Amino acid sequence: MRAFGLASAISLALAACAAPPPEPAPGPRGGPPVRVVSLNLCTDELLLLLGTPAQIASVTHLAHKPEETPLWRKARRHRANDGTLASAAALRPDLVLTMGGGGDRLGIAARLGVEAVDLPFPQSIDDVMASIHTVAAALGREAEGTAAIARIEALRRSAPEQSVDTLWVGGGGRTVAAEGLEAQWMALAGLRQRPVAGDRIELETLLVRPPAVLLRSDYRAEQYSQGQAWLNHPLARAARDSRTIATDGRRWTCMGPPLVDEIVRLRGEVAA
Repeated sequence: MRAFGLASAISLALAACAAPPPEPAPGPRGGPPVRVVSLNLCTDELLLLLGTPAQIASVTHLAHKPEETPLWRKARRHRANDGTLASAAALRPDLVLTMGGGGDRLGIAARLGVEAVDLPFPQSIDDVMASIHTVAAALGREAEGTAAIARIEALRRSAPEQSVDTLWVGGGGRTVAAEGLEAQWMALAGLRQRPVAGDRIELETLLVRPPAVLLRSDYRAEQYSQGQAWLNHPLARAARDSRTIATDGRRWTCMGPPLVDEIVRLRGEVAA
């Protein structure tokens, strides 16, 4: 069944690519790509921040949703796809961006002779900067990539010398690893993620040993989220020694360039 599904997807993609292109033909061989498709929310964000509007042929349907990314307004200027290359094949892309092992998508791209860049999931801020460099180079937008990397490096150089004990908390008490990528970004804002066993914060922890700062991730700020409901538990409300700072959870999904402005904002909150 899997082989049949892959064959069907390739057939659909090939058929779509046989149709007349809806836009001008790609530029000369060796030049920057002129029709780029992103198949992952995180590569959507990189493409939207680094590419020119004319280069962006399609981003995923998630990028069109205000609850998923702060870049949704920019994303809605471009066609949406469902994360499969077949759904965007009619656009005849000359570059495909994806992340974390493209699987069938990369196979279809190779079958169609389309260049594909498959980024690894970042584990460090260095990885984030490497992804920026890779995408910028693939787009022929090296100057924009250099500028984006320079902003992150500037944050590193100016990182606060002192940090405060912090617990990052999301829906249902979810938290992050003390050495993970989230914690590395937090450190640039002067927030030190406390080590926690597992990936959840126990309510009793907030009562017995509350952190100096509770960094509350509002993933969907305009909705009554699970995270907000959890923090309204009587034990959570009893942790009066903690200062709660809200953060835009959408920016923590991919932990890429959109976090830079949030870290700058959090620095001001921590220092206030």
